Amino acid sequence: MPDRNKLKITVLKRTDPSELFEKLPVKKRDWMVPCGVYEDGQEIIVEENLRMPEGFCPSAWFAIYPNIRTLGFGGNLPYFDEKGLAVSCCTDGVRPVIFKIERI
Repeated sequence: MPDRNKLKITVLKRTDPSELFEKLPVKKRDWMVPCGVYEDGQEIIVEENLRMPEGFCPSAWFAIYPNIRTLGFGGNLPYFDEKGLAVSCCTDGVRPVIFKIERI
């Protein structure tokens, strides 16, 4: 089996819809606030098995997993000068969460 690496995911920013839109493109709902699953600055470790950590939002995981897989198997992303690093976000179009992923 190929070597795999442990990764650290850091929550860089949970966005509020008011930061992204002057006027929301949809009707405001009570859940349209910064994501409650994470906290800014929170760090989450991904073990060498590259499985989704307990409590991680499945939608966010599926969105960032291509970068998890690349870094976990020792690859690098061509659009960052830093090796072993990615910045990615979930696909929530109203209140995305931005993550930094690092090979450790």
